[in-house]
Amino acid sequence: MATTNFLVHEKIWFDKFKYDDAERKFYEQMNGPVAGGSRQDNGASVILRDIARARENIQKSLAGSSGPGASSGPGGDHSELIVRIASLEVENQNLRGVVQDLQQAISRLEARLSTLEKSSPTHRATAPQTQHVSPMRQAEPPTKKAATPAEDDEDNDIDLFGSDEEEEDKEAARLREERLRQYAEKKAKKPLLVAKSSILLDVKPWDDETDMAQLEACVRSIQLDGLVWGASKLVPVGYGIRKLQIQCVVEDDKVGTDFLEEEITKFEEHVQSVDIAAFNKI
Repeated sequence: MATTNFLVHEKIWFDKFKYDDAERKFYEQMNGPVAGGSRQDNGASVILRDIARARENIQKSLAGSSGPGASSGPGGDHSELIVRIASLEVENQNLRGVVQDLQQAISRLEARLSTLEKSSPTHRATAPQTQHVSPMRQAEPPTKKAATPAEDDEDNDIDLFGSDEEEEDKEAARLREERLRQYAEKKAKKPLLVAKSSILLDVKPWDDETDMAQLEACVRSIQLDGLVWGASKLVPVGYGIRKLQIQCVVEDDKVGTDFLEEEITKFEEHVQSVDIAAFNKI
């Protein structure tokens, strides 16, 4: 009962064949009955028409590809084959000529290789009875005795190009040394640049009663190699006190700022302190 209820609710078309038969009968009544033999004849005629149409299409395509000036029929095909065969024969002859040329070239290379092998030092050492005389041996005077195979090996061991390379190396070394010597002489003649500095010093006294003229004389009394004193002036500081501002030029390698300050501060009766107001490289 559960299966029956399920099939009742399921949407399945059990009577479809009945409706198909009714539809077929309806169309037979409308168009008339069609026999089985006539159906086969209609199918065969359709196939024959398709075959005939295909043949016509093939003939038209062949006629269009051959063109109006092309040869038609078996005679034209035969002539075309003859032309192609003739061209192939010509190509074959050309290839044969190329092969013959290659064979001749290979034979010449083999002959040259055999002559080179015969004239090599190893061949002379292994077969002294067929010793090959090089052009250099022919140019030697006839009074000189023939060289033995051991001497030939020693001559062959000598590097003919080594001497040239050694001479070139010696020449290059000589030129390099000559250029270095010229550069050193030129550098020695050229005057050396001396690094100098311009310094502006502020020399301060103890009080306003200090003799500034005496203080300046003490500062200028310092004489060093590489030290040149310049202009000076008195600059007011305050409360009637003036400081000595003096210019000097020093060579950096000979006179240092620390050493110069120590020398000035040695005048303790007049100098309280020394400051560098300006420092410029020249």
